Amino acid sequence: MNARLITDNAQDEAILTHALRLAGLKTNVSHHIEELDQSWPLQPDDILVVAVRSQTPLAQVRHIRGAVQAPLIMIVERMDEDDHVAMIDAGADWVFQRPYSVRVLIAYTKALLRRAASSGRDALPTLRYEEIRLNPANRTVSVGAGAPQRLSQLEYRLLHTLMVHQGQVLPTETIVEHVWGYTGDGDRSLVRGLINRLRMKIEPNPNSPQYIRTIPRIGYTFGDDA
Repeated sequence: MNARLITDNAQDEAILTHALRLAGLKTNVSHHIEELDQSWPLQPDDILVVAVRSQTPLAQVRHIRGAVQAPLIMIVERMDEDDHVAMIDAGADWVFQRPYSVRVLIAYTKALLRRAASSGRDALPTLRYEEIRLNPANRTVSVGAGAPQRLSQLEYRLLHTLMVHQGQVLPTETIVEHVWGYTGDGDRSLVRGLINRLRMKIEPNPNSPQYIRTIPRIGYTFGDDA
């Protein structure tokens, strides 16, 4: 499998190329995000890692998602929570803030590749529940007669997991494993934040959700059968 690394720093290039090799990937290096517009359609890779030192990482994510659907890891300077969330909403699968752990980066790279391989997004049929339609082919959700809304990678995985397990109570730990790709207790605040953002897109009244319901001290359920 191949990774595309975009970085404008020689030290980052050396460290990240080594890390991606340890993750079992051959690395193709670019130095400017704009190169993706022409090179990616000709030579798409399995995962994209971006470590360009910039004051506008959110704009980078938006630019990338115009051309690339592969898993995306961003490495950025320290930022506040709102900016971090905005990057995830724009399509980043994981955001590492400097300083970061190379071991954790390797683990997340492997997890994202496993998740991408198992999702088989293009081969999956549209999922339906009442007025909700989830289209895996282009990662959009439609509610009733409303226009399709694009989902981030994490939002898509969350909604897909909930709809596939309709009527079941999913513990937070199970959601973390399905959406983020690792086992353990997980970060309940991350799950709660992702749930809230998804509710804003599919619920008629996000403050009184009818599709995604919270099961106190356990997790969440989708649909009316639980």
